[in-house]
Amino acid sequence: MCGAVRYTVADEFAYALNCHCSNCRRTTGSAFKPFAGIERHKLTLEEGQDQLLVFGNENAGDIHCRRCGSLLYSVVRDGRFVHVTLGTLVDDPSIRPSAHIFVGSKAPWFTITDGLPQYEEHADVG
Repeated sequence: MCGAVRYTVADEFAYALNCHCSNCRRTTGSAFKPFAGIERHKLTLEEGQDQLLVFGNENAGDIHCRRCGSLLYSVVRDGRFVHVTLGTLVDDPSIRPSAHIFVGSKAPWFTITDGLPQYEEHADVG
């Protein structure tokens, strides 16, 4: 949001989902987190390494901008992948979310109205 952190990521995402878990809702302040998964080495921090705020550790955690608090990405799958929050991308990615996950804990005030598959917990993304 503020531009203190800049990253580049290849438009080679392996999957994209909408996560409704309570952690994603809490960290985004929204009903769900739309994200795209990609191998970690395909994301490069270009600017603002010293402006990162890490919740967790380098193998599993959420990476925010220290200055404005924006959630940039989450490190997952034993540190091999990142889940890039789609709202932080400048360019329109070629991938679109293919399902809703963790709908068993979705916000009761939110109704999913699209036709995407819904999974009570996680989906097998390969």
